[in-house]
Amino acid sequence: MIEQLYASDILPYTFAFLLGFSLLVYSILDGYDLGVGILTSRAKPDEKDKMIGSIGPFWDANETWLVLGAGLLLVAFPAAHGTILTALYLPVALMLFGLIFRGVSFDFRAKSPPTQKRFWDRSFFAGSLIAALAQGYMLGVYITGFDPGWQAMVFSLLFSALVVASYSLIGACWLIMKCEDLLQKKAIHWAKFSLLIAGSFGLVTTLWAPIGNERLVQRLSQFPDIVLFIALPLIAVGIATVVFQVLKILPMEKDRLCWLPFVGTVAIFLLAFLGLIFSFYPYIIPGQMKISEAASAPESLLIILIGTLFVLPVLIGYTIFAYRVFHGKVQDLRYD
Repeated sequence: MIEQLYASDILPYTFAFLLGFSLLVYSILDGYDLGVGILTSRAKPDEKDKMIGSIGPFWDANETWLVLGAGLLLVAFPAAHGTILTALYLPVALMLFGLIFRGVSFDFRAKSPPTQKRFWDRSFFAGSLIAALAQGYMLGVYITGFDPGWQAMVFSLLFSALVVASYSLIGACWLIMKCEDLLQKKAIHWAKFSLLIAGSFGLVTTLWAPIGNERLVQRLSQFPDIVLFIALPLIAVGIATVVFQVLKILPMEKDRLCWLPFVGTVAIFLLAFLGLIFSFYPYIIPGQMKISEAASAPESLLIILIGTLFVLPVLIGYTIFAYRVFHGKVQDLRYD
């Protein structure tokens, strides 16, 4: 049994799934709190307190999924880790700076005197924006297979804007669930605007992605790949249309359907993730390194898998527990 497991590609693909799962969960959970941070630039001081209070119990735990993903990449795919981190050294450093800076700002804004609070509010926004831009740029560079040309750079910059708009969208949808009255109405307006912007950038990057990518073009000439390439964006557009129509009728009596825009946006994130998998498979670095080629030795993967099977349920359980305890509308932000 163990020898058959070693001889197959089950372990490398299991870790590829776990890596993808952790990054998907991170993009949703930390995506909304980064989006809330970005949207604070458009809020009044008292509204910023409620907005930050809505993510207060969750934001640091959300980042744990990024740590898990980076750890899995390092231990399960060391060859890919070295290539990716070497190529993305600067944007990774900027992302970490943004995440650290927003974490510091989160605490300092409540402890500082009123004359300094505005500085930390701006720092919280800046840290959130820098982290989102860096993540979008890294993903764009990764999609292009680390192409050094100017076209790939423009694509990566467009993808940065797409990620910022997408995070703003899911952040606004989170606020619709968690907030009430005027702030909820503002969040509805922000969500509609962000959805239009994200949809525009998403359309451009989807149509641009196959250009110059011979491997992807070849796959699109085959069945059923072409069906999937067409179906996934069309389903996403359909869901986005439903979300936009719901946003137009919110808020409703007894806050009905306030959860639907967030759930719809999560579904769009999932479809986008499936589209990326479709574009990359079976490569972990597009066009350069396959999953099976980049994986550690089977013996190492088996040991790592045992440890992961202990850590992952704890992380999932804690996440569910935290969201269960702090469900409902946001209360005033307090640090005592």
